[in-house]
Formats: sequence, structure tokens, C-alpha cells
Amino acid sequence: MNKEVKHRGGDEVDGEPQYMEEDASVFRKVIAKRMTESKRTIPHFYLTVDVDVEKIIEMRTRANTSWSKKISYNHIIMKAVAELLMIHHECNVSYIDDKIRYYKEANICLAVAVPDGLLTPVVRNCERKTILEICNEANALVTEARSKKLRPRDSQGGSFTLTNLGMYGIEEFAAIINPPQAMILGVGAIREMPVVKDGRIAIGKRMKITLSCDHKVIDGATGAVFLSELKALLENPARILT
Repeated sequence: MNKEVKHRGGDEVDGEPQYMEEDASVFRKVIAKRMTESKRTIPHFYLTVDVDVEKIIEMRTRANTSWSKKISYNHIIMKAVAELLMIHHECNVSYIDDKIRYYKEANICLAVAVPDGLLTPVVRNCERKTILEICNEANALVTEARSKKLRPRDSQGGSFTLTNLGMYGIEEFAAIINPPQAMILGVGAIREMPVVKDGRIAIGKRMKITLSCDHKVIDGATGAVFLSELKALLENPARILT
């Protein structure tokens, strides 16, 4: 897409402009509007836990040596979140026009960085899918998003969003909620650090996850219970393989 570049001569130094401007794309304008709306209308609060990911790493390694496709940590976390959303229906909600909308399905959006912005394709019915099925569908949607072939309906109807910046070395961050959803989970990098095991110091592997919640419909204790149970499930992930 061609963009018009405008120079501002009023800020010139020695005849050279000190900055350039370009018209924001339609895509960027939509993102700017939605994120501004989110921060203006949604009272965010944030909860963070540090997860022991040694068992997840082991599980992923075993799966990737025997399964037909390579699963990622995102796929495992999406399945874990879906399991909990089916238990904690009070978290699988939106606050719309002074009504609380409860969703019957775990339709999880995965934030995907694309040129000039961000897309959030949705994997529907994650509670009914295996991790491998989630992997296959998510990979197909990410490919379509990055090639600009994602259909509008493939980004609509999500009830929860997952965003991961760990691949960039980001250890912890608080994400902006994707309206009208009530929660978004920010996943940080896996890092090695000293931990105490059986009374001795050892090298452990940890990952921080931060849950952003809409305080209009999610109370602090509600979000805390959800995140603490997600931590417990990720630290003992055997049952989400089934």
C-alpha cells in the first residue's frame, strides 16, 4: 500500500526536516481506535504469576518427537485456558450494554504480528479440540493472517485472547484487553534462574504470565483464582494432553 509522506518545513534545521509524517493506513486507524476505546472504557487490572515450566517443556519435547506436527507453548496454553474457561464460566464473559454475556464455548484468539499492525485470528471450540487440532488450526490461521488472506469472520467471536512476546526476550508485560472480551493473557519468555528444590538451590525454568482483566465484570478474586489454577495446570499438564 502506497502512503503519502509529508515533510514539515517548520521544524527544519539547516534546511533539513527533522521528521517525516505519513498517513496512517486504514488498518492502523482501526487498531488505534480499538485500543484507545479499550483503555478508555475498560477498567483494566493486572495479575502476574511465575510458572515452573519444566514439565511443559518435557511434555512438548515428547509430543514433538512422536506427533505429525510440532506444537508450540501457545498451543498448550490455549488448551489449558480452554479447560479452565469451561470450569469458570464467570470468566468466559463479556460486559455489553449493561448485560453480562456468558459464552458456552472457549473461542480463543491468538495475537499475530503482521506488517503495520496486529491481527487476532480465533480458534473456535478449543475445549473440544486436542492440542494437535488446535496446533493445526492455529498454524493455518497464522499463515493466512501473515499473507493478508485472513477473512474478517476469522477474527470475530473470540471470548479470550492469548498474546506471547517471549520470542523477543520479553519477560513480563501487561496486554490491552481485546474488546468486548474480559480477559487477555500475556506470556513472557522462558528463562533459567536459581530456584529452591528440596531445600537446595538448583537451576529451574520459569515463565511469567500476566492476566489483564476487565474490572466491570471480573473481580480481583475471580481473576486470581483463574490465574492460580492456570498456573497449577501448566505446572502439571498431563491431563490437557487427553
